[in-house]
Amino acid sequence: MRYTFTGKNITVTDSLKERAVNKINRIHKLLPENVEVFVAFKVSKNEHKAEVTIPLKKRTLRAEVATMDMNTSIDEVVDILEKQINKYKGRLHNRMYRDASFKEELAFMPADESPEEGVNIVIEKTKRFALKPMDPEEAVMEMELLGHDFYVFFNAATEDINVVYRRGNGTFGLIEPEL
Repeated sequence: MRYTFTGKNITVTDSLKERAVNKINRIHKLLPENVEVFVAFKVSKNEHKAEVTIPLKKRTLRAEVATMDMNTSIDEVVDILEKQINKYKGRLHNRMYRDASFKEELAFMPADESPEEGVNIVIEKTKRFALKPMDPEEAVMEMELLGHDFYVFFNAATEDINVVYRRGNGTFGLIEPEL
């Protein structure tokens, strides 16, 4: 694995790097060879945040945890990543029997590793609605009126389906899918 470390309001020391590498190596056997791991450390006021991003062929694994201690944040972020990987592999393993195209994504799964059993996705409700052409600002206003955290709309300028969403810091984001 190749590591890239960044720090915001913190000096990334060798001991901090070593601790992160040791913890992330715990999930090394679950990942493909030569994967790149991006680790970011951020400190703001009393909050120590560890963020790990691992881009794979068709997916990106990402987790972030903020606690009062950086070592605790590193431990918890690796726990989250391990759960994500097991859940992801379980879903792919179940789909593999229905669709041969998923076999390629499972290529990095070691033979002795069994995916998490009993992972079921239950879609409880399906909702259909008409998409009205609008600009992103109008979509944000519509989202606010509905009291939702995201809103799907037809972007009149780009003539594509887009999503606006509320970010954790109170600002808004726009998702423009590429096909």
